[in-house]
Amino acid sequence: MESPAGFSVFNEHPSLRLTDAVVHAAAERVAAGEGVRWVEVNVILGDHALVRELNREWLQHDWNTDVVSFPLDEEGEARGEIEGEVYVDLDTAREEAPAHGASFETEALRYVIHGLLHLAGYDDASDEERAAMRTLEDRYLAA
Repeated sequence: MESPAGFSVFNEHPSLRLTDAVVHAAAERVAAGEGVRWVEVNVILGDHALVRELNREWLQHDWNTDVVSFPLDEEGEARGEIEGEVYVDLDTAREEAPAHGASFETEALRYVIHGLLHLAGYDDASDEERAAMRTLEDRYLAA
C-alpha cells in the first residue's frame, strides 16, 4: 500500500513489528472518518525504554505507557491539517494483548489509532472522553 501523503512509519523496536501497510490503512481510516489530513505525521513504533523516556521527559510521568502523542501545529489542527508524532510502545501492546483478548497486532493498532485521535483533537482526561475515544478506536479497528 502506498503511504498516505505526509504520513510516515518508523519501526524502531529491536524485534517487534507492524507492517507499514497495516499502519497506513488505519491512518487512512482515521483521516477519512475524522475529516483531517495528515500534513506531516510520524508514527514511531518503539519499546518500553523509548516511550518511557518521552513520558518522563515531556509529561513528567515516570512509568511505562502505551502511547504518547505530540501535536506540532495547533493552528493547523483547527483547520484539520495535522502535524505531529505518535510514539507507540510495542512491548506494552505485547504484554496487554492477552488481557484484552486481542492479538498483538490489534492491540498495537489500537494504540496507533488512539495516538492519531489525540492528534486529531480528542482528549481522554475524563471517563466520558475515554469512552468516546474507545468507541472510535473500536470503529476504526473494525473498518
